[in-house]
Amino acid sequence: MSLPELKYCPSTLAEGFTSYSPAALRKLFNGKRVNCFLPYSAPEKNDSDTEQFLENRKRISISGVQEKFSLVLNKNLLRLTSEGEGGTHILKPIPRDLKKVNLVPANEHLTMQIAAQVYGINTAACGMIFFKDGSPAYITRRFDVRTDGSKWGIEDFASLAGKTQLNAGYNFKYEYSYEEIGYLLQKFVPAWRVEMDKYFSLIVFNYLFSNGDAHLKNFSLLENENGDYFLSPAYDLINTRIHVNDTDFALDKGLFADDFKSETFKKNHHAGKADFIEFAKRIGIEEGRAEKILLPFLTRQENVVTLISKSFLQIPEQKGYLHEYNAKRNKLNA
Repeated sequence: MSLPELKYCPSTLAEGFTSYSPAALRKLFNGKRVNCFLPYSAPEKNDSDTEQFLENRKRISISGVQEKFSLVLNKNLLRLTSEGEGGTHILKPIPRDLKKVNLVPANEHLTMQIAAQVYGINTAACGMIFFKDGSPAYITRRFDVRTDGSKWGIEDFASLAGKTQLNAGYNFKYEYSYEEIGYLLQKFVPAWRVEMDKYFSLIVFNYLFSNGDAHLKNFSLLENENGDYFLSPAYDLINTRIHVNDTDFALDKGLFADDFKSETFKKNHHAGKADFIEFAKRIGIEEGRAEKILLPFLTRQENVVTLISKSFLQIPEQKGYLHEYNAKRNKLNA
């Protein structure tokens, strides 16, 4: 694979950069001038480097099907962590066993940038990064690491719901509803009304951008300086429709804890505005407030189109991504 010729910042997608822009460096690397090319070959491309990745994989504690590796930023260089060393960043190379696997890093990067730049969703700092042979990977900064290297407290919603594979079976992180997550947010977050608006926006975003993997472990509460907990920055946002034929919602029950279906859903078999208004009311958001939060998602956002065109997706997948966005927006407006 040849090295990519960059025209846009591989984090913010700002035009006119052949590496990370100053804004990206500040957010992703504390302003340090970091190269967007790693000093490693992609896993399984080089025996010596592969050995380091295999050893690293034993240590990282973040769950999920996709391979994740722990990196530490040492001065201006990113490298794999050593035994007993805490990481500052997570590296996700091209995974396996999916359709169009080589585009997974670009897909996740684009979806995260749209969430942050267009809809103002608080997201984990992220970017594209490349191995020595030009193979793409996704990199994100750990938001649970303090500046001194210690950890903030963090709990995902599978833990908060008391669900594990041992007590709830293999699909434990999918057997729930987004309404029930809202109740957990009310229970564990003192300032839950503020955080609930953010949660509602994230659920609408996941629907609009076909994130069919927004399961219990992809939502978390994060500790702050006062020891209170709030909704963590969003992470693992991706348009799964490019890679798998999945349903509108990752959780088996969908939006609701019961079998509620709006007239729109009964007619179209997809959630529409009425479903999300009902969902908002159930989790403690007044209808007028819900209408205001929904408005940007119901309206065509030209910056979505711009970011798609600048992304690292290939042209056919850019068109497919845009098609899914337009189709879902029509369903949301129904």
